[in-house]
Amino acid sequence: MTPHTVRLGAGAGFAGDRIDPAVDLARRGSLNYLIFECLGERTVAAGHARRLRDPDDGYDPLLGARLRAVLPACRSSGTAVVTNSGAANPAAAGARAAEVVRELGLPPPRIGIVTGDDVLDTVRRLDPVVWETGERLSGCADELISANAYLGAEPVAEALDGGADLVITGRLADPALYVGPLMHEFGWGAGEHDLLARGTMVGHLLECAGQLTGGYFADPGTKPVPGMARLGFPYADVDRNGMAVLGKLAGSGGRLDPRTCGEQLLYEVDDPAAYVTPDVVADFTGVTFGQSARDEVRARGATGRPRPEELKVTLGFRGGWLGEGQISYAGPRCLDRARLAADIVRERLVSVHGLAAGAIETEFIGAAAAFRGLLAVPEPAEVRLRVSARVPTAELAGAVGWEVESLYTNGPAGGGGARQDRREVVVVRSCLISRAQVAAAVRFLEPR
Repeated sequence: MTPHTVRLGAGAGFAGDRIDPAVDLARRGSLNYLIFECLGERTVAAGHARRLRDPDDGYDPLLGARLRAVLPACRSSGTAVVTNSGAANPAAAGARAAEVVRELGLPPPRIGIVTGDDVLDTVRRLDPVVWETGERLSGCADELISANAYLGAEPVAEALDGGADLVITGRLADPALYVGPLMHEFGWGAGEHDLLARGTMVGHLLECAGQLTGGYFADPGTKPVPGMARLGFPYADVDRNGMAVLGKLAGSGGRLDPRTCGEQLLYEVDDPAAYVTPDVVADFTGVTFGQSARDEVRARGATGRPRPEELKVTLGFRGGWLGEGQISYAGPRCLDRARLAADIVRERLVSVHGLAAGAIETEFIGAAAAFRGLLAVPEPAEVRLRVSARVPTAELAGAVGWEVESLYTNGPAGGGGARQDRREVVVVRSCLISRAQVAAAVRFLEPR
């Protein structure tokens, strides 16, 4: 790192990610910013479901644990933290963060809270077309419980401009968590498309954390990755022109080279020439990676075009309940026994419990279940039956697992290891609304 670069560290790539690699970065990484990307589309909708049950909930359940683990080192080194762990309730997340700081006895940070992504009332009023159905929102039979627009990097930069040491947001585009600090540090403006595209490239490479250092890449025998049990999370040194050097900490597991970077660059990218974000439409087709040292890669070459005038919105609907049961069979004719078990459960769920036959799904795990009948299945040594059904009530969902477990004594022979589960389902769909209909806001929790 030089005085003319900013070091951004990837602290998490999804809501359930590991915490210890982020602690290592906080302690040894000499970071300017540690960034936790913890929000998927289903994650934010599930957060709203929790918030409906408890108005003080709705943020990432691991927020407190992550902050407790990294804030001592971050406060000592002056590393700012940026995260979208606010999910469906950034304000409550900010209050929880302040509570953690008090419990730790640390110098209190200035906490910036970004809101405005919650556009539930707006989409109800606008009644946009839902992508997945092709119909207006008002035509959806399921109950709408959430609508979150993808914000860009500007409110993160605004929070940092206002002196925030910890920025908590709801739904942002994942790369925007990284672009925001670069806008703040280098004064990049909304019209500097190539710079924003380069920042977006950096953010896209880092946003999934361990994927860049081998997690997305590893395939034993063809693409080996060393030390995966202690996989190190990456960081990037970025200059004011958007040129980046990607690295990982010495002694950490994983690998970082042009091949791992190339795979991550294309991850979840539909069109590399037009990667659409709220900040810019980035063109990655000219991106090049060069190995500058072991586990160190130079990245350059992204260009950009003006940002879109519409923003994507994630819609969350109540989708009933999912009931599930699993049981294993092993040895001769195990697949035949599992198929008989599936037939028994299906018949009873329809005739005894009144489920619709079309709502019931069966899978034979270990017998090419992932291929959905597209692959010939040799006789396996063991197979695990999974029966699931999406139903309107918790009681009916419980019946699914109950019927699977009852196979223990009601046959076929040799079933074991039964388990059951039921949970409320949140269905996620998408739409677009005009950028003009979305107003991001930043407020601060002052140190005390």
